[in-house]
Amino acid sequence: MIRGIHGLFYSSEPEAARAFIRDKLKLPYTDTGEGWLIFDLPEGDVGVHPMDEKDPAMAGTHDVSFYCDKIHETVAQLRDRGVVFTSEVADHGYGYVTYFTMPGGVRVQLYEPKYMKHRRYKAATRKRTRKAGSKKRKPRTQKT
Repeated sequence: MIRGIHGLFYSSEPEAARAFIRDKLKLPYTDTGEGWLIFDLPEGDVGVHPMDEKDPAMAGTHDVSFYCDKIHETVAQLRDRGVVFTSEVADHGYGYVTYFTMPGGVRVQLYEPKYMKHRRYKAATRKRTRKAGSKKRKPRTQKT
C-alpha cells in the first residue's frame, strides 16, 4: 500500500536549496550522509490538473506546492527568515496562493486551501502502526 509521496526539486544549487529548506522552511529532515538531507512532511495530497491548451509542453510535467492553514501568517514568518516571495497572495479559487523561489531557480507555490482536507489516511496509518497491547485512542471527530 502506498504510504506517501517522495518529491524532488532539481536545483543548480542543491546544497543551498537543502539549507534553504532546513533553515528557512524549518522542515525536519534525516541526514543520509554526504550532504543529502531528506525532508519530512507532516501530510500530503496529490491532484491531477488539465494541461493548458496554449502550452502543450505542460503535458507530462509535475509541480510541488506547500500548503498551510493561515497563509498571511505563514508568509510573514517566512519573510522574517529571509524568504523572498515573487507574488502577493491571490485568490485562485481552490485556495489563496503565492510563490517563492529557492536557490537554484526552483519556483514553489505556497497556498492555503479552501477545501477540507481528509484525515482518514492519517488515522488508518496510525491504527496499522499501533503497537500490540497499547491503549486504543478515542476517535477524533471532524469539526464543521
